[in-house]
Amino acid sequence: MCSAPGLRHGENGRSHPLPGASVEFPIPDPGRALYTGYVTASTPEQRRILVVLVAAQVLSGAGLAAGITVGALLAQELSGSTGLAGVPTALFTIGSAAAAVGVGRLSQARGRRPGLTLGYVVGAVGAMGVVVTAVTANVVLLFVALLVYGAGTSTNLQARYAGADLAPPGGRARAVSIVLVATTLGGVVGPNLTAATGSLAEALGIRPLAGPFLLAAAAYALAALVLGVFLRPDPLQRARELDESPVVANAGPARPVDGSVLPGAAVMIVTQLVMVAIMTMTPVHILEHGHGVGAAGAVIALHVAAMFLPSPVTGWLVDRVGRVPVAAASGGTLLAAGVLGAVAPDDSTALLAVALVLLGLGWNLGLVSGTAMITDAVPLARRARTQGTVDVGIALSGAGAGLASGLVVAGSGYAELSLGGGIVALVMLPFLAAGRRRRIPSDRHA
Repeated sequence: MCSAPGLRHGENGRSHPLPGASVEFPIPDPGRALYTGYVTASTPEQRRILVVLVAAQVLSGAGLAAGITVGALLAQELSGSTGLAGVPTALFTIGSAAAAVGVGRLSQARGRRPGLTLGYVVGAVGAMGVVVTAVTANVVLLFVALLVYGAGTSTNLQARYAGADLAPPGGRARAVSIVLVATTLGGVVGPNLTAATGSLAEALGIRPLAGPFLLAAAAYALAALVLGVFLRPDPLQRARELDESPVVANAGPARPVDGSVLPGAAVMIVTQLVMVAIMTMTPVHILEHGHGVGAAGAVIALHVAAMFLPSPVTGWLVDRVGRVPVAAASGGTLLAAGVLGAVAPDDSTALLAVALVLLGLGWNLGLVSGTAMITDAVPLARRARTQGTVDVGIALSGAGAGLASGLVVAGSGYAELSLGGGIVALVMLPFLAAGRRRRIPSDRHA
């Protein structure tokens, strides 16, 4: 039997690394970097994949921001009811849930490239549908179009998993964070173009609030084009090829990690619920107290920046400090955001902006840590499907939050919604405590 320095032979005949030893195997393909059981972020393949994902996320971020910024306002304008202002968020998150199933299953069967590309194409179709229904002033058709538009939201989030497919366990959170932070540019620029795209829409004879959806349609279509043409090799397919390589069979088990599917899913579901509920009604709250669409767009832009911009730091913390501590910090941050939003004076957009920044930061901490937990816990053989299923739960929690938020504000007020959301964030803590007690070894093919 051949052996490599730093290996010992176990009772099962497999070679395992000695404690503290560094074992490297050359990748079978010429020109590849050394392989240690996973592709590192320094390999040309992983660098290329991350560059392509970053480009697509910059574009799709603008599409994602359209529904956040003016979806509730458009529904309120067409229906004349504040109680229905939360319906758009509920609908495009329900659409996101359906798309998460489809994108996850297609990715499992065919790879990330076809799954993500199709998701963005459907999102672009939905955005154009919103524009058409805004022209016809048909509320029912608007709601149907928003369901389809939700596919873009789901795809934007599922792209983070593609960044982690070829990353080593100790670098997964940082790989996820690189993909997430790329959404910042489009997500911040998009809301700040609300006035400009509104003027364009008005010049075309369309309601000004439909303008951001014109931008969303173009942004999602371009993101689909970038992924469809340039996401090669497909990261999930390539990870499977490497997983089947003989060198992986001799690489031994990966280091143990804390967490499992349930705690990771709970963190992301709760953070999504709290974030969507408060975020959805903030533009409506701002406009009802004498401020313009531009002010609402600026606050949402800061919120979206806080959702994605801290990702590199969050990823580093998750990989260095641990999944569970960072996830617990997300609960505390969301609580602080809810309390500040509740006590902020109605005419103070500055304090609301700070609250929304904290809201975005809490969501970011929860999403990055929860994503790492899920990816650690699920082997490649069922990874994409499980990730899609978890994202269904995330989307449905957002749908419920969006639907309930308008009713809560209409019945009680924005302060009650904000404070209630902060308290709900603490629900994740028992799940984290249970996951902390139950450390699980990651699958050697994870």
